[in-house]
Amino acid sequence: MTNQAAIIGMGDWLETPPGHHLMAWEQGLLDEVVADVFGYHALQLGLPELDALRANRMPHRWVGHTESPVGLGQGRRVGLHCLPEALPFPGESLDLVVLPHTLELSDDPHQCLAEAVRVLRPEGRVVICGFNPASLWRWRREGLPTAVEWLHPRRVRDWLRLLSCELAAQHHGLYRPPFHTPGWLVRSAWMEAWGARWWPPFGAAYMIVAIKRVRGMRWVGLARSARQTASSGRAVPVLGRVPRVPDNPAP
Repeated sequence: MTNQAAIIGMGDWLETPPGHHLMAWEQGLLDEVVADVFGYHALQLGLPELDALRANRMPHRWVGHTESPVGLGQGRRVGLHCLPEALPFPGESLDLVVLPHTLELSDDPHQCLAEAVRVLRPEGRVVICGFNPASLWRWRREGLPTAVEWLHPRRVRDWLRLLSCELAAQHHGLYRPPFHTPGWLVRSAWMEAWGARWWPPFGAAYMIVAIKRVRGMRWVGLARSARQTASSGRAVPVLGRVPRVPDNPAP
């Protein structure tokens, strides 16, 4: 079960200047990442303070979290009370699952990720946001959310590979220190451009996008296209030809 104290601590921290900085970076990037993911059903699991699906156009979008789903009726965001380690969805029923710091706040992050992949359709996408332990923020834990397990992106990628997911993209950001004074955050803004150029893997936050692959899948569209090409009379490439047997073979 998800640690309730950790969720409350995370929510309080998001109201601080570095929390606002994190939310702005993740919101802007999520708007780009999920905008072109198509389908019918999308789920944001955890962190309802972030509107991870606002740029997505799927007709059915849910926000699942462990607390009572109050105040989530804006637009098409529907609150869903559930546990991230045991989702109330059948297998292969969702097209997109977003996990904003959900793994870090779970008592069993691997099971949480396995559940997200279980409910994904083949070729569905999972988006994961997390804190990077290989960053300046990791060594300045004062004033940061407590009881959060910082998962290295390499570890998350290994789990995804074991769950038959293919890495589609990985983004890093937040290179300035987590100053709690807004003025210092503004003065250190130059570090963002420098960090993205010179030490991109060491940003304080990362976002991973992965695609669920299913072995042995056949692309029906390609086969249908080949049949249409053959029926239209156009030449169809073949691997070899059978030699023609003459009508009156020599004795």
